[in-house]
Parts: sequence; C-alpha cells; structure tokens
Amino acid sequence: MSSVEWVTTSVPYLTARQPGKSDAWSAETAARGRRGSQRIVQAGEISAPDGIAEVLGLEQGAVVVGRRRIMYLDNQPCELTDTYYPLSIARGTRLAGTAKIPGGAITLLAELGHVAVRACEDVSARLPSEEEAEALDTDVTQPVLQLVRVSLDAGDRPVQADRMVMPAPLQQLRYDIRIG
Repeated sequence: MSSVEWVTTSVPYLTARQPGKSDAWSAETAARGRRGSQRIVQAGEISAPDGIAEVLGLEQGAVVVGRRRIMYLDNQPCELTDTYYPLSIARGTRLAGTAKIPGGAITLLAELGHVAVRACEDVSARLPSEEEAEALDTDVTQPVLQLVRVSLDAGDRPVQADRMVMPAPLQQLRYDIRIG
C-alpha cells in the first residue's frame, strides 16, 4: 500500500442517496475500481461514550442508539466507524439493528424526516487502543486519525454523531470549502 492509500471527502456521506442506489462507501470505491464493504459488529441502545453526549446536546451518560462498523477497502480493514443517534430519532428504527440499511443511514434519516444541512468535523491524531489496532490489523505504535462529526438539521439540532478511526499512513482527508 502506498503512503496515501485513500483520499476522501465527507460530502457524499452527508447526502441522502436516490432510491435503489448503493451506500456512499460502496459507490465511491466502485467508481475508483476498488471494493468497499462494511461489517456491522453491533447496534442498539447504549450509554453515550465520552464526548458523544456533548456533541449530541445530551446529558453525560444519556442513552443513545449506537452502530459500530468496520469498513473494508479491498477486503482490508481501513476504518472503524461508530455512529450515534438520539433516541428520539432512532429508537425502534432500522438504525437500532445490525442489518445493512439500503442507501445508508443518511438516506433512512431523510426518509424519517431528519435531514442534515450542516456538519462539523474535528480531526485529531493519536495512537490506537489495543482493540482498535487489532480491528484495523495494525500496530499500537502506528498513529491513527480520529474524525468526530456531528450532523445538524435546519433547526441546528444534532441528528447524528460519528467517531471514525483510520490508520493515519493510509489516509488523506480532503476538504473542498465553498466560500461566499
């Protein structure tokens, strides 16, 4: 693998897909002649981890719906993605289950009437935990990028929070910002 294995932008992952279209990850990788897949390792109601309750505007320890996924590029783990939703949005929906959601979670959120119009992302670098290193098939001495994103609706209410962990040497994040 090269030092920059994958260059990505966030916008396709924040937009609902048209009916019958695959999720953004599968579509992006296929467009580049690669294979993107994911495995949902757990989903359901959990206590919000540190930092997540805050970005969702909830009290510390509040119960949320969480989904943990391992993303694969050409059958190699490349990202751990934990996604969290307020109970008022996700309880009793497919977001609380382990089945893959046609078109992705953003599409389902839109169908449920929760359309994000703004997203805030914070990116940091750190060393992975032993669990993260094992899931990513890397070493605990190799840095990872952590991206925490909160998606907000037109009323500035959080509808989703994501925490993504990626091996730093294999990633490049691109931000194309329109000003004015």
